[in-house]
Amino acid sequence: MSYQRLAYDDHDTTAAMRLDCTACGDRIDVPRQRVDRSRVTMPAPSLDYAAYPREVRKPVIGIDEAAAHLASRLHLHLD
Repeated sequence: MSYQRLAYDDHDTTAAMRLDCTACGDRIDVPRQRVDRSRVTMPAPSLDYAAYPREVRKPVIGIDEAAAHLASRLHLHLD
């Protein structure tokens, strides 16, 4: 009888799983993502609650008379 791995079998050790992943990554030629620290010009945003305003107002959208007239002439049947 051949070996069959069941869903409830124990996992490998983390070191063995890491070696498997690095071997797969080497074989499929996954490019490494690198961050050029000299190109980062802005600091990370603050996560402090006090750094954000309490009330953020919505922008006001103005509708001129011509746009209102065109919209009133459209006969849209939205059912």
